[in-house]
Amino acid sequence: MNFPFYIARRYLFAKKSHNVINVISAISAAGIMLASFALICTLSVFNGFHDLVESLFKDFDPELKVVSADKKFFGIDDARIQKAATLDFIDICSFTLEEQALINYKSKQQIAMIKGVEDSFHDLAGIENLLKGNGIFMLEDGLTHYGIPGIGLVNRLNCGMKPLDPFRISVPKKDGRVNINNPVTAFNQARVYSPGVAFLVEQEKYDDNYLIVSLQLAQTLTDREGEASALEIRLSDGTSLRKAKHELQSVLGDEFKVLDRIEQQQDVFKVFKLEKFISYLFLTFILLIACFNIIGSLIMLIVEKQQDTVLLSSMGAPQKTIEKIFVVNGVLISLIGAISGLILGVIAVMLQQKFGFISLGTAGNFIVDAYPVGIHKGDILLVLVTVLVVSFLSVRPIGPIARRFIKKSESN
Repeated sequence: MNFPFYIARRYLFAKKSHNVINVISAISAAGIMLASFALICTLSVFNGFHDLVESLFKDFDPELKVVSADKKFFGIDDARIQKAATLDFIDICSFTLEEQALINYKSKQQIAMIKGVEDSFHDLAGIENLLKGNGIFMLEDGLTHYGIPGIGLVNRLNCGMKPLDPFRISVPKKDGRVNINNPVTAFNQARVYSPGVAFLVEQEKYDDNYLIVSLQLAQTLTDREGEASALEIRLSDGTSLRKAKHELQSVLGDEFKVLDRIEQQQDVFKVFKLEKFISYLFLTFILLIACFNIIGSLIMLIVEKQQDTVLLSSMGAPQKTIEKIFVVNGVLISLIGAISGLILGVIAVMLQQKFGFISLGTAGNFIVDAYPVGIHKGDILLVLVTVLVVSFLSVRPIGPIARRFIKKSESN
């Protein structure tokens, strides 16, 4: 067994002659434990909200989305796109086209985003799970076109879940020419009816601003026949997302980007990452303050063990080894506190997952009733490494302090 570790362990668990050292050591370990507990619980809450928001998007956003790197639209018949769409690991793919439009319903009007999709879009995502109402998912029937609005758009247009009148869609023509005498001719227009359903993603970005129509209609309205703004992809079961993304990117080249769900909602998840990082920094600072208690405990231990240090020095123990004993003692206190805090934190998170003790407020006002939490293995490792690094840096100065006491004891 390593000599400094052996002596440090004996000092830590042996009964001291001054009980105050035991108390200070216990307080130091408790401080580290609480900081570790707070770190793992806070990070788990951010994980929970991240996973919750990701789950809300998964029924509308595809697993992978191919878009042009520098243009808004691309040709469907592009050889690279066609090759990518036939790769073995792709289960379903669908071309989509998004563009802003003016939506009118009776006297109400709203600027919104029309999303043209193919029939396969129904199976590509989980749109069926988002539909509200007594109708069915239908975009055309050979006689007329249909449009499926978000719940928020329904409220803004005040049209109800099954409006009798059609939505009127207006999109500026591609050539951009405006006839002053008849401005209406500068727009492509179409009427679409509601099939009696609306979708609810629980995200304002989609619910308040999207109207789903057929791809053919979207192409006609935007003068983009044979073009699309994205190729949305669902992977076959068991396919590695990372490998599929890498292979798609290699086939498509630099002129296209392959986006996963996190990258498709980059603005939303960037906020989560930033808030999580800031919280981590604040709690690490609190951890650093808690580690200062260890220095007081170690100084008192050095004073108590002066005779031991003189004896070890006379027996030939190098000064560096003696200094290391007290440094290791501080690290052990930190390690005990860190492991205890992690264990308690993981237990608390698991209990919150199962029973939801801490609620978000009045039931029904939020998507979930209790704080969502999630444990990631990487966070546990991060907390453990953070505690050990911060504690080691904070007790590192104890070496020179111990050296001064050793020299003073030897001179006496």
